[in-house]
Amino acid sequence: MPELPDVAVYVEALNRILRGHVLERIRVESVFVLRSVSPSLLTFEGKRLLGARRLGKRVVLELEEELYLVIHLMIAGRLRWRPTGSPPKRRPLLPKRFGLVAFDFDAGTLLLTEAGSKKRASLHAVQGASGLAEHDRGGLEVLEAGLPQFRERLEAERHTLKRALTDPSVFSGIGNAYSDEILHRARLSPFRMSTQLDPDELERLYHATRTVLGEWVQRLREEVGDGFPKEVTAFREGMAVHGRYGLPCPACGSPIQRIVYASNEANYCAACQNAGRLLADRALSRLLKKDWPRTLDELEQRRSERIRSAARDHDSSRS
Repeated sequence: MPELPDVAVYVEALNRILRGHVLERIRVESVFVLRSVSPSLLTFEGKRLLGARRLGKRVVLELEEELYLVIHLMIAGRLRWRPTGSPPKRRPLLPKRFGLVAFDFDAGTLLLTEAGSKKRASLHAVQGASGLAEHDRGGLEVLEAGLPQFRERLEAERHTLKRALTDPSVFSGIGNAYSDEILHRARLSPFRMSTQLDPDELERLYHATRTVLGEWVQRLREEVGDGFPKEVTAFREGMAVHGRYGLPCPACGSPIQRIVYASNEANYCAACQNAGRLLADRALSRLLKKDWPRTLDELEQRRSERIRSAARDHDSSRS
């Protein structure tokens, strides 16, 4: 799912390319994407775009007369920009399998697409500031907040750090990928409780959150340059732990570990974040029980034993 850095760069590109331009037409290909009935999308046609903004993980297009288009990309939704060709000027067709909505401006077309068949991406048509506020989950904007505000939000309820960081009502714009990176930078276990951090750990987490998000916004901004984001993904080269299961930690060289739960996963370094102890995978640890390794040393010992056993079996079969 596109998170704060990706959405922020989308918004910057939209403001750079489309601010001040007229939205001439909205073409909806999938009936599942539109999640509102009033105001009608026809109300938006002919209105000028005043600007784009980020609202959590949502992209908001603000048009004249307090009209807003709220786009939630969810996991597989993406925005694509197609400038108007010349001549002849033709509106690009929506991709047959993935096309959801086309926003035709006088300068070109913004396409909303979604890979896969689950159709989770959404579009809400909203009028007025109060209507827009209904889409704000209330999460703290960490890049604009001080340490006291961060502490207050983190300690308001008892959750694991992983859950607290990814809860949109606690912190704005952080999801599965960047929470992994933040916790690795802060050297904290994803399963530490939000109410149990000492002052040093809390300050580390605060600075890690701001630093990781700020660094990735800048990095993606430099990749896009004056263009429009194309490669929007949760798995990026240069990430420390997210999507790097089994690969060496860039800080200490230990293999990155992974915990899978529900439809999400947590990637972490046991050595850097949990004093070398493996976190229990709810499914596997229950299945293996006493055979579940507790530390990296135990895990490495089990692997060595499997390799030696496989080698012995191979030699026996040859003889």
